[in-house]
Parts: sequence; structure tokens; C-alpha cells
Amino acid sequence: MKSEILLVGTGALATLFAARMSEAGHSVHMLGTWKHGLDALKQNGARIMDANGNERAYKVHATDDPREVGGAKYALVLVKSWQTERAAHQLKESLADDGLAVTLQNGLGNKETLIRDLGPGRVALGITTTGATLLGPGLVKVGGEGVISLEGNQALGPLEAALRSSNFNLQIVDDAQSLIWGKLVINAAINPLTALLRVPNGELLSRPNARRMMASLARETADVAAAERVHLPFSNPVSAAEDVARKTALNHSSMFQDVRRGAPTEIDAICGAVTRRAEAHGISAPYNRACWKLIRASVRHA
Repeated sequence: MKSEILLVGTGALATLFAARMSEAGHSVHMLGTWKHGLDALKQNGARIMDANGNERAYKVHATDDPREVGGAKYALVLVKSWQTERAAHQLKESLADDGLAVTLQNGLGNKETLIRDLGPGRVALGITTTGATLLGPGLVKVGGEGVISLEGNQALGPLEAALRSSNFNLQIVDDAQSLIWGKLVINAAINPLTALLRVPNGELLSRPNARRMMASLARETADVAAAERVHLPFSNPVSAAEDVARKTALNHSSMFQDVRRGAPTEIDAICGAVTRRAEAHGISAPYNRACWKLIRASVRHA
């Protein structure tokens, strides 16, 4: 059965999800605020470019007016972490009373921000390791076929079916917090260093000082996870971070892409969140703190 899906966001991941779900025959609505992105999506649809440079376009409904997409049963939140509060305000107007908003965002605190406006029964947690690069408004290139992990929730059945029919790799997990923190370890270890050094992920492994810093960031974040009583999905945080850097060697992290174009980053929800949680537990996290402050100093933040 085909579904109506609301995607909050018009960036790389939102465009990728829109194209894939529209291709599968689902009715896709996109809610955002980026004028150039909305204009491109309205005029040309959601476009994907493959490895050979071939473009395919898929029809979507894009708007900046939450009332146009009112009564949404399922919403995927795919905006940057610093945009979550705005997304929550939009969803307050567009999500059905019995609707569910699923956050697939990076960093900590997104679910809590959504719950403040929507209530705990209308928010579900997930993560995705799917990569995408925005080549221009409404045009995206797949950066790596990852996995979507959703916390178990019977109400999500139709959304799970829609994602599977759109050829996403989907898994249902009992402990989504474990995956959130596992991804946080990887993001904290890789993203800020690639942004500061302006290098692709794999370059961190070939620079001894960068590799040592990456290891320190991974260990610090894992220590904070342990203090939070979170069981990580891997036993060795340094090996896990290095493995991801190796597998995504040619990728430019989303934070690198943000810094390069002078856009706000998700550093507050990554290294900033690790630093704040470390302080609460009386743990020192100097590498996360340094990266947090350096990234914030490099671009203007909201």
C-alpha cells in the first residue's frame, strides 16, 4: 500500500529520501524554509545523480507552509540539529494528532527538542548512516548506501513498509540510544577534524597527528557514553572510527561541506553535547571541547 510521507527539510538527505520514496510510488511532501531549494523542487522535482553523471527526477510537493501539509500521519525529520526547534514548531501545525515524527538526525538532543512541542507519544527515534552530497538546490548524489535504524514501535509499521519499498536498508532495534551514541562517537572523531583540516575522511588515517586526535575524540566520547550508562554497538571506539574513515575515505563529511560554504554546523549537538555531558559527570573532554570551540570560531552559528 502506498503512503503519504512528510519530509521535514530540503537538504541532501531530504532530497535523497524524497526521490527514492517518490520513485517507489509514495506521495511525498517536503516542508522547508530554503527558498532556492523549494523553488528547484517545485520546478524540477527531487533529482538524483548517479556515479555516471546521469540525472533522474521525481515529482514531489514542496512548501514552506505547514498548513499545506496538515494532518500528516508520518514525518521524517531530516534537518540539521540546529534547525530542530524550528522544525518542531512547523510540525506542531502539520502533524496529525495521532501522527508520528521520526528524527533521523545527527547528534544529541533532537528527540527531546521535538518532544517539547509535540509530546512524547508523537516522536520516535532513529538514525541513518546513508550518505548524500547536495550538488545544488534539489539535486543530490548518493554518498554511500547505509542503514536506517528505527526503535521498535508498532505504530511505525506503514512507515517501515514505505522505507523498505523505497529500497532503503532498514533495521528495527531495541536500543536506539546505543546507535545514537555509536554514531556520535564516529561523528565526533571524524567530522570536526575533516572540517578543520579541509580533507576527506580517509586523509585522517594518513596523517599521524590527525589520527591520534581522532582516536582521542573517539575514546573521550565513549567514556561519556559509559558514564551515561549507554552500551555502545562496538567494543573498540577507536577501531570503529578508523573503520568508518577507511570505508568512506573519499567522502567529505557534512561538517566539512558546511564549513566550506560558511554555513552553521552541527558541532553543538556533537562535540558540544559530548563536552556538556562530560562536565555533568565530572569527566574531562579536552579534545571535544577544543574541536567544539574551533568549529564555532570558524563559521557563524545560529
